Amino acid sequence: MRLTYDPRYNIAYIRLHEKKTGVETIKVGDEINIDIAPDGTIYGIELLNANEQLQKEDAGKLFVINEATGKKSELTLS
Repeated sequence: MRLTYDPRYNIAYIRLHEKKTGVETIKVGDEINIDIAPDGTIYGIELLNANEQLQKEDAGKLFVINEATGKKSELTLS
């Protein structure tokens, strides 16, 4: 998984799989698009107006939490 952010356009992208042909982008709302394959595999999630969405909660920090072990990693989004 990879999270990228482009400050020029204020867009973040959460890539779950490398895109393949046949992937369709579905607009879910005004600020979110999902790339999905015909078999239902989600390839990525695009966040428009990303700085507002990502910094709204948790004081602008991204937390990655392993629910099985409780281990938490933190990254400050800037």
